[in-house]
Amino acid sequence: MSTVSSVGIPNQSLHNVFVYGSLLADDVVQVLLKRVPPAAPATLSNHHRFSIKGRVYPAILPVEDKKVTGRVLQGISDLELFILDEFEDVEYERRDVDVYLKDNSEKLKAHAYIWSNRSDPNLYGDWDFEEWKGTFMNEFIKMTEEFIKELEFLEPKRRIETYESVFKQDNDKPLES
Repeated sequence: MSTVSSVGIPNQSLHNVFVYGSLLADDVVQVLLKRVPPAAPATLSNHHRFSIKGRVYPAILPVEDKKVTGRVLQGISDLELFILDEFEDVEYERRDVDVYLKDNSEKLKAHAYIWSNRSDPNLYGDWDFEEWKGTFMNEFIKMTEEFIKELEFLEPKRRIETYESVFKQDNDKPLES
């Protein structure tokens, strides 16, 4: 929650956000937030990163004795958190999690976007960031630029609609790994 300073300017709440998929790419974060905030490598315990049939981005769900490597974006403003919420769309739920920073094992509270359909039959295997970078990153950046343009309208398209319009335009075949 924001508070108001003595000069009448709202104080921003700052957030930590654990990212593990397309937001590992600075280029995607730059398009979304118009900056690349400080980040630190981190691990989320008892979760697994899945590929999603027909999608190029991953999902995470709680899975005992698994872990997801990613990074924590630090100093995220309320407005930036709103943009991330809109970008992650209805497919994900923002939840508070404990992550461990890689450099010193410090435990840190962060938001993470967890796949909302726990029994989704389209989740499978593992998702690989390096493979994604080489295969899909350029198109994903185009989709993200389109998303930001749409977000400026009063009734923007859902992110999934923008995603489908960009990826189906560029690729006639289904996106399956």
